[in-house]
Amino acid sequence: MQKTVPIYNQMNGVFIHVTNLNVSAKWYCDLLGIEVDLEKVKSPVFNVPVTGTTSLTLDDHSFDPTFQHYISPNPIFNFYTTNIEEAYGYVLEKGIKIVREIERVGNTAWFNIKDPDGNVVMVCNC
Repeated sequence: MQKTVPIYNQMNGVFIHVTNLNVSAKWYCDLLGIEVDLEKVKSPVFNVPVTGTTSLTLDDHSFDPTFQHYISPNPIFNFYTTNIEEAYGYVLEKGIKIVREIERVGNTAWFNIKDPDGNVVMVCNC
């Protein structure tokens, strides 16, 4: 019998902590091929338009002077692709720093990139 708990097995949003909201909004939107009006990017958060039920929020913590930005050396989330080689070439053309080359395990393939703040993001076919 499944126990009922007050926390759902549902992801509502991913928060990415950034130091410059405009730079990060431009970087993420450019990566995803989304136009962004930087005049409409207002601190402390910007929601990157994404498809699906999980949101992607950039947060500069301008409201919290005690916040310290720590970077994980591991991916904090992944973007989906159906063609890992094409995605890799696209990232290379954009001059984005690749921190882990394409790896494959069975039918799964991925590589890791860094955003302007050094946050590691995975690009994966699953």
